[in-house]
Amino acid sequence: MLNNTPTRYGLLNILVHWLSAIAVIGLFGLGFWMVELTYYSSWYKTAPDIHKSVGVILLFLTLIRVFLRATTVKPNPISTHKTWEKSSAHLVHKLLYVLMIAIMVSGILISTADGRGIWVFTWFELPGVGELFTDQADLAGLFHQYAAYSLITLVIVHAVGALKHHFIDKDSTLTRMLWVKHK
Repeated sequence: MLNNTPTRYGLLNILVHWLSAIAVIGLFGLGFWMVELTYYSSWYKTAPDIHKSVGVILLFLTLIRVFLRATTVKPNPISTHKTWEKSSAHLVHKLLYVLMIAIMVSGILISTADGRGIWVFTWFELPGVGELFTDQADLAGLFHQYAAYSLITLVIVHAVGALKHHFIDKDSTLTRMLWVKHK
């Protein structure tokens, strides 16, 4: 129930997956919106603080996901999946993890270039790293932006693939990541 089996994901993996999905989509939307805020907006300071806090929490959640992926049983591939589908899914999953971690590291580099830490809500402070290279905040910011666009594109590809398997192929790809009974 809590752990994965050869035919489905366990509740822990399902919860971490969907919490991560909500956080990624929410962070993208918030980031897209907040870059247009002016100094006089009441959200000028609040939106970035929320973005940073949720981003740090997502980093920890992603590290847990990577740990779970490396240490738990993975459900077997569905036998009707073609070889190209299996390899594409594997590649997309790896790229999702790499991009998420790269985006969060670049976010830390942006936010702590001045030596200040990141307060995660009011719970704790992630220490600042300071400026490790010239124009760190600007270069990391540019990377952060384009990597976020790449990530959201892959998220869409991932979602479309899951929906294709569910509605067209009528297999259990999607339901294995939902807490519902599947074929």
